[in-house]
Amino acid sequence: MDVKSISVSRERALVLGGGGVAGIAWETGVLFGLSEAGVDVTGADLVVGTSAGSTVGAQMSSGMPLAEMWARQVEPGRQQPEPAPAGSPLAELMATMSLLAERHVDPKELRRAIGEVALAASTVDEDVRRAVIAARLPRPDWPARDLRIVAVDAHTGDPIVFDRAAGVGLVDAVAASCAVPGVWPPVTVNGTRYVDGGVRTMTNADLAAGYQRVLVLAPLDEPAVHDQVAGLGRAALIQPDEASLAAFGTNLLDPSTRTPAAEAGYAQGVAEAARVAALWRD
Repeated sequence: MDVKSISVSRERALVLGGGGVAGIAWETGVLFGLSEAGVDVTGADLVVGTSAGSTVGAQMSSGMPLAEMWARQVEPGRQQPEPAPAGSPLAELMATMSLLAERHVDPKELRRAIGEVALAASTVDEDVRRAVIAARLPRPDWPARDLRIVAVDAHTGDPIVFDRAAGVGLVDAVAASCAVPGVWPPVTVNGTRYVDGGVRTMTNADLAAGYQRVLVLAPLDEPAVHDQVAGLGRAALIQPDEASLAAFGTNLLDPSTRTPAAEAGYAQGVAEAARVAALWRD
């Protein structure tokens, strides 16, 4: 992946992983809880967003106040309409990915096979999904920040990192990163169709390599995130505690998870403030 940095400083990085609608709410809650406890991490020199994290990263980097982001998650009157896919789409997706993983040992081939499933799936139209993503963002243009958004080429399985120099609209980049295979349609960008950046890994924390202090929020657990964090310098990983996992329920794409997930994330942010402060400020 060719990543061009627009950041002068390589001091602090914030990594926001994938986790559906619940993950957006939880990450927002954690960030707001940290801020309310006196630890504001929104000024990170680099922000890496994958899937749910691309939404949170784009909102935050575009200057939306954390209080506004929080209100959009916890106040019913402020919550935007979010269609919920029928059935148990994530459970079905995980079962499919498990079968594909048995057939494809090579990671690129596995990603390509997942892309084939996504391309063949019957979902909503791309324009419908784009409208949902556009409504999440305060503005459609890229912020003047080093924001990097991860997606995967559905045809080749190659990962790509979109940034403001990539010649791709912010809405398209976020929509591509949030295109859960088999649930939401692959997103067409410059003639190529892309799927969720979580197909590479759910957090992609390794993209923050070289930064001196890295905070990673990972709504979903996977071996890759622990390996990636271990390969960084000074880093802190925050994952959902028992209360947050209970708030997520069994369907991370269910909009009803937003309020409880955000509130649980807020409590975690407050509880983690001292640990994050030691990383971020020392």
